Amino acid sequence: MILSGKEIKNRMGKGIHIEPFDEKQLNPNSYNLKLHNELLIYTNDVLDMKKLQPTERIIIPEDGYVLEPGKLYLGRTIEYTRTENCVPMLEGRSSIGRLGLFIHVTTGFGDIGFSGYWTLEIFCVQPIRVYAGTEVCQIYYHTIEGDYEKYESGKYQNNTGIQPSLLYKDFDHE
Repeated sequence: MILSGKEIKNRMGKGIHIEPFDEKQLNPNSYNLKLHNELLIYTNDVLDMKKLQPTERIIIPEDGYVLEPGKLYLGRTIEYTRTENCVPMLEGRSSIGRLGLFIHVTTGFGDIGFSGYWTLEIFCVQPIRVYAGTEVCQIYYHTIEGDYEKYESGKYQNNTGIQPSLLYKDFDHE
């Protein structure tokens, strides 16, 4: 089952934590999250899964920043979330998608117990000017049945900002 917006509000501080929380961002069955003013781009032309990739930091100015097609931007939410007893899910807002802006390429699925900012995998089909503070995506929550173990991995847990891929940690380093 997906939690209603009213149930998300009822569970604030009791299994669901969104900081900062603004009731104006609450929807009938989700909560809108905002784009932070920082982006990362990979600087290598070819990315190697077995290596930590160098990145360049971009700050979105007040008058916005134009994203280019064919380039992956990593962003993050302004909001820090923690979910203790539901499965958090992230989706782009339809108004954003209708402009050809994808907010997550593959990572809309969260884990019970995740604490941190959501790293956004941003991609556009044509040039688009983006602004920090825009409600770009929405988080919603599924209930879970059966026994489960909370996500406690050190890879992305309790992050303090944008997380580039840490896949290289999954490979054996000899």
